Amino acid sequence: MASRDCTKDDLLDDNRTDSGIDSSLGTLKSEEPRETSTDLSGPRDKFSTGEEWLDSAYGSSSLTVESLSDIVEVCTISSSSAPVQSSELSEQEEQEENLLTTITEDGDTILHLAVIHEVIWLAKDLIHIFPREVLDIQNNLYQSPLHLATYLNLTEVVQSLVDKGASIELQDQDGNTALHVACQHGQIGCASEMTRDVSPSKLAPVLETQNWRGLGCFHLAALNRQHEIMKLLIKKGADLNIQEGTSGKTPLHLAVELRDITSVKLLLSKGANVDAAMFNGCTPLHLAVGRQDATIANLLCQNGADTMLRNMEDETALDLADGNDDILALFPFDDIQISGRSLVGVKF
Repeated sequence: MASRDCTKDDLLDDNRTDSGIDSSLGTLKSEEPRETSTDLSGPRDKFSTGEEWLDSAYGSSSLTVESLSDIVEVCTISSSSAPVQSSELSEQEEQEENLLTTITEDGDTILHLAVIHEVIWLAKDLIHIFPREVLDIQNNLYQSPLHLATYLNLTEVVQSLVDKGASIELQDQDGNTALHVACQHGQIGCASEMTRDVSPSKLAPVLETQNWRGLGCFHLAALNRQHEIMKLLIKKGADLNIQEGTSGKTPLHLAVELRDITSVKLLLSKGANVDAAMFNGCTPLHLAVGRQDATIANLLCQNGADTMLRNMEDETALDLADGNDDILALFPFDDIQISGRSLVGVKF
C-alpha cells in the first residue's frame, strides 16, 4: 500500500521582513518590468517595528508610513476638482508612472509593502488608485498583494482587492492561490470575500487547482482541520471527492488519516463517497482499519462502506484488521456460506 503519512504544508511565519529595500524610499528602483528571481529558497519574513520599517539586509531605518503617504498624494491629485496646467499635468503623470513602476529588489510594489506592514488605509487607497493590472503584480516569491493580505488575515484589504477585480487564480512559488492560503490557515473572512459573488464557472478552476504538492483548497482545509472553511467550500459547490495529485486521497481519506471524526461526519453527511478509492485502491475503510481506528471504521460502515472492496494488493479492509476484536465485530461473517452452511463456528 502507498504510504499513509500525509504531512501538512509548512505554515508560513506571521512575521514579515523587507529583505530587499534600501535605507530610504529614494533608493527604491524605478525600472521596467523584469523577470522575477529564480531563487525560491523559501518564504521571506517581513515585520514592522513601530513607525519605522526595518530592512533586514541593512539593519537601518527604511520606510515610514508618512513617506509612502506623501507619494500616494501625488497619485490622488488627478482626482482633485482643481484645474491643472498642462505642464503640471505632464509632471504629475510622470510621477504617477514612476510610482506604478517602482519595485524593490524583492519584486514588491508599494502596494505589496503597504500590505506587508498592515497599513490598511494606505493599502486601500493604493488599490483605489491603481489599475487592476498593477494589483496582480507578483513579487519574487510569486506572491500577489492578495496572497499577502490573506496570509496576514487583512479581510478589508482582501475585500478591496476582490472588488477591484484582483485575480484569485494566481499561484505563488508553492503553487498556492490566495484561496489555498486561506484554506490552510483558516482565514474564513478572507475565503468568504474571495468566493463572494463569484460565478461557479470562475470559482471551479480555483477549487480544482493543485499546488506543487498536489493539494487543492479542500485538501488543505481537511489537512488543517479547518471545519468552517470546509463548510464554506461545500456551500460553494466544491467537489467532495476531489483527489489530491500524489496518491489520489480525497478529503475523506485525509480526515480518516487524521482521525478527525468531526470532518468525517461532516463529509459523510454532505454526501462524500464512502468507498472512494486512492490510486492504490485503498478506501477510507482500508485506512481506518489499517490504523486500528474502530470508531471511524464503525462510522464508515454505518454509512454503507463496502467491506469487501480490495486494493491493488488484493487486500480487503478485513485483511488489515490484524486480530482487532472491535474491528472484526464490524464484519458480517455470518453472511458467508459454503454449500449452504454458515462459516460461523466452523474450525479450519
